[in-house]
Amino acid sequence: MSARVNISKAHTDTYKALGKMSEAATKAAEAADISPQLCELLKIRASQLNGCAYCIRVHTRAALKLGETTDRVSLLTNWRETEYFTAVERASLALTEAITMISDRQVPDDIYVPVSQVLSEEQISAVSWLTVAINSYNRVNITSGYPVKP
Repeated sequence: MSARVNISKAHTDTYKALGKMSEAATKAAEAADISPQLCELLKIRASQLNGCAYCIRVHTRAALKLGETTDRVSLLTNWRETEYFTAVERASLALTEAITMISDRQVPDDIYVPVSQVLSEEQISAVSWLTVAINSYNRVNITSGYPVKP
């Protein structure tokens, strides 16, 4: 890959604002009783969908450090086919996927309605903001060509 402009360094104030928004989203998730492990799983899943290897690595390491299991992390791409995830986790993953893939179907009622039957309004908002934040980071990292080396 040819050298790219690192947009986080080219406009540091903008990147710092994204960091503050991400911190606020994390605090909102904590206040909404979304566990730190689930926050990391949501970040991994969105990053998988976006193809952001840098964020997948960062958030997988963070999830494992928080005590998440390798089984659950490795099964994220097929979470619907397993019994590893709770109802709250499944609803959060479904919402994260819908928001991440918003250009495909928006956030359709066939996803949103079941999610709203499991998650509170505060949790829906918190998961949504976490997803917006990680999607933004994915786009910064992919656009800038962040290196992912062993």
